[in-house]
Amino acid sequence: MRISVFGLGYVGAVSAACFADDGHEVVGVDVSETKVSLINEGRPPIIEEGIAEMTRRMVESGHLRATTDAREAVLATDISLVCVGTPSNENGSLRLDYVERVSEEIGAVLAEKPERHIVVMRSTMLPGTIEGIVRPALERTSGKKAVQDFDLSVNPEFLREGTSIKDFYAPPFTLIGADTPEAGDRLKQLYSKVEAPLYVTSVKAAEMVKYACNCFHGLKVAFANEIGNICKESDIDSHEVMDVFVKDTKLNLSPYYLKPGFAFGGSCLPKDLRALAYRARQLDVPVPVLEATLESNLLQIERAVQMIVRTGKKRIGFLGFAFKAGTDDLRESPVVTVIERMIGKGYDVRLYDREVSLARLVGANKQYIEQEIPHIARLMAESIDEVVESSDVIVIGNKADEFKTLETTIGPDRVVIDLVRMFGGRRSDELYQGICW
Repeated sequence: MRISVFGLGYVGAVSAACFADDGHEVVGVDVSETKVSLINEGRPPIIEEGIAEMTRRMVESGHLRATTDAREAVLATDISLVCVGTPSNENGSLRLDYVERVSEEIGAVLAEKPERHIVVMRSTMLPGTIEGIVRPALERTSGKKAVQDFDLSVNPEFLREGTSIKDFYAPPFTLIGADTPEAGDRLKQLYSKVEAPLYVTSVKAAEMVKYACNCFHGLKVAFANEIGNICKESDIDSHEVMDVFVKDTKLNLSPYYLKPGFAFGGSCLPKDLRALAYRARQLDVPVPVLEATLESNLLQIERAVQMIVRTGKKRIGFLGFAFKAGTDDLRESPVVTVIERMIGKGYDVRLYDREVSLARLVGANKQYIEQEIPHIARLMAESIDEVVESSDVIVIGNKADEFKTLETTIGPDRVVIDLVRMFGGRRSDELYQGICW
């Protein structure tokens, strides 16, 4: 394939050399005459293991060259990869003037190019940047329409400095954000030699995945450091602790607990987070990540409360309020907290949870229910239908299988607030509200 790569910084220089090494014809584009000259001399503009040899070979073979002329590059290629920088402003926002300027340059060339072209954003940009800045710039200067006249996609990079060439050929996955199947299919051909899972998502989802990954990486570093600081002050080898920690690929390093939804609860997580944060204070060790975890959990509970309040309705039914389906455990259940908040605000509340109903009779939580939350126990119904019939808003609090039928049985006269994504891929609308989707 014929590819133009705009921006010959770290990502652009590596991408250009690697795509050329795959057999594609690559033209690098940059405003810097120095970078362009270096490439054309067979020398990379960056320092990175393996890049010097690869760049030299690709230039000598004729698969890679560079230019400052955007018009020449776009007319000579079928795909343009934009790899320009998106640095931070002082207030934390992104500088997007490079992205907009390159988009305008490419669009101006598309105005005179009869063949269909694919513009692929590889720069790291917040969700909505393609829609709000890139697409308008391309359409404004080309006089053409995305999808109709040219394709626009996003292809985030996952390259680490120092191992970027290895990462290019062995990434955790390849991600293509394309709002048309045709654009996604064309881009798949670029990665035919890369042995990694390839996922095609919407453009906005792909933009967000990059940020989710990088923020999680930062969170992991901060978490490990806070654990390490506590360990040091407690005369514990932190590496011995974390070496065991990472061996758990069922819960610790896994998809578990990484599904957006409601707050955590139960007898373990809140208690243990509070205890370790308290110990850290005793040791004079700041642990803002651990403390913020509890604060964030409380904010998710408040989010659920506000979702109910915004409906403007007063009769609220809760289906499932044990902290997890299949258990009668109400200790620190976040749904119980929401229920108590709604009762305190004067709402008419009805509740149903099959496991909790059994616990009232024989379960381990019998005493807890009778002594700690008798006001809630008195509001319990005997069936799902009883709750539905007496409520204008239905809140689904855990993922008990018996609630699955509600998607087809609840009429349009009731609002459903789903805290657990009971109905698969359904998205929020006027009558159905998911807490995070």
